[in-house]
Amino acid sequence: MPNPIEINPEESPQARFAYEVRERRLQAGWTQLQLARMLTVSVSTVGMLETLKRKPERRFAEGCDRAFKLDGVFYELWKRTRWDTAPEHFRDFLALEMQASALQVWDPLLIPGLFQTESYARRIFEDEPGITPELIEQRVGNRLQRQAMLSRENAPMVWSLIDEGVLHRPMGDAKMMREQLDRLLEMARHPRVTIQIVPYAAWSAVGLQASFTIAELRGAPYSVYVESAPRGLTVGDRETIAALVGRYDALRAAAFPQNLSLGIVKEVMAQWI
Repeated sequence: MPNPIEINPEESPQARFAYEVRERRLQAGWTQLQLARMLTVSVSTVGMLETLKRKPERRFAEGCDRAFKLDGVFYELWKRTRWDTAPEHFRDFLALEMQASALQVWDPLLIPGLFQTESYARRIFEDEPGITPELIEQRVGNRLQRQAMLSRENAPMVWSLIDEGVLHRPMGDAKMMREQLDRLLEMARHPRVTIQIVPYAAWSAVGLQASFTIAELRGAPYSVYVESAPRGLTVGDRETIAALVGRYDALRAAAFPQNLSLGIVKEVMAQWI
């Protein structure tokens, strides 16, 4: 029998689910066939789930909770694989983002979500018309969960371009803004993160219409998420991706290198008093 594949549970919500199924099954001393019979599924379903070849379904998660006598543990893990509380239009890209080897991020209006503090993120969601306090907390939790990908051993390379105006746009009081800019400086020390500021002096109109994130898989642009109101869009066609990659390259050419960019962040941070 071949050795089981190595699973890093921090890699993605799906990897965490697969890891927990296999570990709890082995601790119980059960074979895949025995677990499959308890859940009334095929043994191949268990095998594919444990090797990340198939996404879990709600029925499977609830069956695991019954089989292992757990109080909703697998149901909660399943919900994370679905990102049920994330906006529906963003869920497909979230799954791609978790698998990406590199992310290229452009934002002309806000600090990118991967670098937002909890208070900054909460302030953004609070302004959405009709949103409930419960949904605000769920959205904030999702954002913090996304950020956990940067703690993985195989974290993606992240290149982030931010318009200088974002540093000056108040999203709360001065204390909140200082904390947020300090977080940017902290994230720039991450070995897999590069942050560059596109300055006012660049006089560049490229990309001002919308923020977007390019996800690379295995070294090639694979998908792009374009932010818009009220719904963003995940783009997969080659022509559109190529056009957005061209815009990103133009923006990067207009941006300051990271050392000068962080100098700008520090200068603006000192102004938030």
